[in-house]
Amino acid sequence: MSKVLSGMRPTGRLHLGHYFGALKNWIELQNECECYYMSADWHALITDYADTSRVDENTLEMFADWIAAGIDPEKSVLFKQSKVPYHSELFLILSMITPLGWLQRCPTYKEQIKEIKNKDLNNYGFLGYPVLMSADILLYKADIVPVGEDQLPHLEFTCEIARKFNNFYGNILIEPKEKLTKAARVPGLDGRKMSKSYDNSILLVESDDVLKDKVKNMFTDPLKIKKNDFGHPDGCAVFAFHEIFDKEYKKREEGCKAGEIGCVMCKKQLMEMLSEFMKPLAKRRKDLIADKAYLEKIIKIGCQKATETAQKTMEGIRRALKF
Repeated sequence: MSKVLSGMRPTGRLHLGHYFGALKNWIELQNECECYYMSADWHALITDYADTSRVDENTLEMFADWIAAGIDPEKSVLFKQSKVPYHSELFLILSMITPLGWLQRCPTYKEQIKEIKNKDLNNYGFLGYPVLMSADILLYKADIVPVGEDQLPHLEFTCEIARKFNNFYGNILIEPKEKLTKAARVPGLDGRKMSKSYDNSILLVESDDVLKDKVKNMFTDPLKIKKNDFGHPDGCAVFAFHEIFDKEYKKREEGCKAGEIGCVMCKKQLMEMLSEFMKPLAKRRKDLIADKAYLEKIIKIGCQKATETAQKTMEGIRRALKF
């Protein structure tokens, strides 16, 4: 059976971009693969190093979102990265053989340095986080990593490190293969990629009042001022959501282009669809948050299983290093 490793940083509640970009695919993979899904709390320090007070609480919130959405703890190993010390050990080892140039040309590094202005990212941890990400994957000998096309450079980085390590020390590490996921395009409220860093997200579960306010302020076609103006749905964030939630989105697209549908009605109908989607998630999530002992038990069991798997890999690595 194939092994899968993936994770998310516990930097707050999950949003719809997380669900359609990753979580939905994780749920499907757990029925056919041995899956390890981690709270990447070491990675959270990369940008939130100045205040770590909410990392543990965010982890519980995130696991509640995962399970409410459909991740099954009986099928998947859910664990905290920092509770498995072998992540940091392998990160240290791989750092020794990683050329600085590999890190400096990382596309995500350049993008986030440019986009995130409210935090000082000029630190080694931010520059070196692709090495930690590689350690995460290689530690579990994951042969499949679910990624979108924008994440392929990270996976190739991991393969390059594995090849370099194996060239020095023998055929120890497994080069993972990508499993490209057809993630729906989920823009943020402002039309950019949905991200908590950009403060433009819709959470996986929102109250109707908050949801209504967020949808009301979503970016739409700036050229469509009146209902009967001809619209351009390709550049409209509201229409991008209709493509996901509305089976009849083609008719909506035609109506928008013909000036038959106005933005106000489009937003109202989207709000109703989102509210209906969130209702069952909200109920399951509320029950999970009310039972933190259950969530903590899942994490404890998951950390034990992850540690057992990671320890076997590290034993082989230490032998190869003659340590």
